[in-house]
Amino acid sequence: MAREIFEVTKDRFHLQDPCCYILQGTWPKEAKMRAKLDGSEVKAEIQRLEVVSALERFKDPDLMRGERITAAVQLPGSLEGYQKLSIYAEMPEKTFCWFSISVKNLEKRRGKPQFYIEEEKVQQGFLRVRGWAVAAEPVRIQIFDENKEKIQAEVLRTERVDVEQLYEEMEQMENKDKSGFFVELTNLKGKVVYIVFYAGNTKSVHVVPLQQTVVIRKKIEKYAKKGIRYWKTQGSAALVGKVAAKVRTASTREIPYQKWIVRHLPGPKELERQRREKFDFQPKISIVIPLYKTQEKYLRQLVETIKEQTYPNWELCLSDGSGANSPIAGLLEALVASDERIKVVSHEESLQISENTNAAIEIATGDYIAFADHDDELTPNALFECVKALNKNRDIKVLYSDEDKMSMDGHKFFQPHFKPDYNPDLLCTVNYICHLFVVDRKVIEQVGTLRKEFDGAQDYDFIFRCIEAVSPEEICHVPKILYHWRCHEESTAENPESKTYAFESGKRAIEEHYRRTGIDAEVYQGEFLGLYRTRFHRDHDPLISIIIPNKDHIDDLKRCMDSIDQKSTYKNYEYIIVENNSTDDATFQYYKKLEAENPKAHVVYWDKEFNYSAINNYGAVFAKGEYLLLLNNDTEIINEDCLEELLGYCMRSDVGAVGARMYYEDDTIQHAGVVIGFGGIAGHCFVLQPRGTTGYCHRIICAQDYSAVTAACMMVKREAFDKVGGLTEELAVAFNDIDFCMKLREAGYLIVYNPYAELYHYESKSRGLEDTPEKVARFNKEIQIFERRWPDIMRDGDPYYNPNLTLKSQDFSLKRI
Repeated sequence: MAREIFEVTKDRFHLQDPCCYILQGTWPKEAKMRAKLDGSEVKAEIQRLEVVSALERFKDPDLMRGERITAAVQLPGSLEGYQKLSIYAEMPEKTFCWFSISVKNLEKRRGKPQFYIEEEKVQQGFLRVRGWAVAAEPVRIQIFDENKEKIQAEVLRTERVDVEQLYEEMEQMENKDKSGFFVELTNLKGKVVYIVFYAGNTKSVHVVPLQQTVVIRKKIEKYAKKGIRYWKTQGSAALVGKVAAKVRTASTREIPYQKWIVRHLPGPKELERQRREKFDFQPKISIVIPLYKTQEKYLRQLVETIKEQTYPNWELCLSDGSGANSPIAGLLEALVASDERIKVVSHEESLQISENTNAAIEIATGDYIAFADHDDELTPNALFECVKALNKNRDIKVLYSDEDKMSMDGHKFFQPHFKPDYNPDLLCTVNYICHLFVVDRKVIEQVGTLRKEFDGAQDYDFIFRCIEAVSPEEICHVPKILYHWRCHEESTAENPESKTYAFESGKRAIEEHYRRTGIDAEVYQGEFLGLYRTRFHRDHDPLISIIIPNKDHIDDLKRCMDSIDQKSTYKNYEYIIVENNSTDDATFQYYKKLEAENPKAHVVYWDKEFNYSAINNYGAVFAKGEYLLLLNNDTEIINEDCLEELLGYCMRSDVGAVGARMYYEDDTIQHAGVVIGFGGIAGHCFVLQPRGTTGYCHRIICAQDYSAVTAACMMVKREAFDKVGGLTEELAVAFNDIDFCMKLREAGYLIVYNPYAELYHYESKSRGLEDTPEKVARFNKEIQIFERRWPDIMRDGDPYYNPNLTLKSQDFSLKRI
């Protein structure tokens, strides 16, 4: 067994008391603490941590042993003349130094904003940084290049409940702000960038090296220190084992997209094959592009990518909205002369984006209209793949593809957006469809063209009107990168603040969509610009029947119910506790007391063998509510409007079930939706990612549709529950909740994941291991049952997951080359 490790995992100053230095870490139970400034003893107090801190996640999991404590050390107002603070653990058999820090280092940090970097990714001029920052006053964050020039960038701020738990003194602060931050930058040049955290008249600076050699050197230094520490505490054999494990998993690690895309774009032979292929259905596709003083080099490159299309039946319709004396008039004349398929309309007056695009649509004669921006590029197979899909299904009216971003010079590709198939609730959270977007001309004739009152999000509004006019079966997603979005400083993709009006227009576009479809809701800006959050209005407060199976574990059950009774702002609910073969007399005494003291609680008794599906179906028999909340006893709601968030979506007529964002006790993700295919059958998304992480394309914090959600917390419409016959009792233990969601989908209902309903789920991360022959046999049998019941999705893949992403991990990383 590995030796106990006693170390400090976090040290900081108290936000409001500059003389109080706080340390957290693992500590030997029998030890006495002594703190000394050089040779002078200072006061130190220990407080034992009863619960694993949410913020312990930045700690090496191998070091999660030992008693967890918080120590408060009182320092003098002036540290002048002192050299070092040392903290010793005095044990009966020995004394050792638990922690030490130079006074110079203390003085650097005292009174300054405190920050922690959780993620820092540098790659080919691209930078992503995620973390949190706190101070006694609100923290402002700015970024500067190596010349100390400010970089225009949107630093996104997020709520971090876990940080507030760590910094308990924040509860007393009046001006506390959002402590989490996230920023992505592209087209960076130079050796470093500086991230500066300001609070009042103080600041802290984090330096990010951009040169790959420096980044690699820093990583080597980091891992060397970590390896030495591990070797000292665990021994050489353990270190060798850890290194070997890292080597074994190398083949499953994330691969750079720049390498991936080169292998996945069609090569010369494939492009030539496409040029020779003749489709039975050969519609004309009109590519409409609004121009406004477009830089010539970018327009030339865009037109060249259209001329290189392997499908030839296209026309390019350009509307020059630059106004009189257009700087690109000469270039446009040359382009028209170069290819008869290129058409141009010019205007004496400057045009805004919607009317400019509409002018291009007016001169289009194609059967389908494709939309592109004036400085982006299409892949050479873009139109071919669209027409290929139309030949497979002539009923398709709307198509969209995957896309990525492209550097200014067009040589580097990054941030691929591999999208799901049509996902209406994700579309109401973010315009994930975007590019490439192709629509049947008849649909445009029905819904109209772009509306100038939505300029900035005119495409978002237009997409909503198009999808409203067709059925979901007539919307086709082509899961290939067909569009490169050039990323530059004026682009909303790169600097959202450059077009803040666009996000207000986007909000109105969603609200108009809800109004047209008869949904009573309000839309708010989400955590990041470009993301939106919906709150649904309701005309009554229906009864929710909360069904909780329970076998002993009354402490878990009490915590679960207390969290609802004490936190929830929604009050019209009842509990159906399904007693399931408890053996402890104290459990039954608790039931009697519970029913006597809580009029909402009803205990019913299941006396057969364990069968999760049958137990919940049995509980539903006694439920009086219009809505059922299937809930595990080892859960605890976090936000006071948790039930209302679940109910808002569930009351919609098209929704069958709604799931929540759930965390393990250490504040890592336990559930953020389910994808069929993970682990061979099905699995939860983003498992073990730290709280505060937003996941691939921010999917963790986006309300969206999935194939399934976990029944550890699942609200379901009673009418829908009865319609599909409840849970399938043939699936006694595994996959019953996923099968249930599949039945709801087959009946025409959506399954929604709502990240704004948050709970803890205290199950063990190793729970469910099949460690006996009987369990293995049962598990394999239930796999066979599930595969037999749902062969299509097992064969074709989950429509809410992109086939370019891996099924071997749950982080939405790229499928290996």
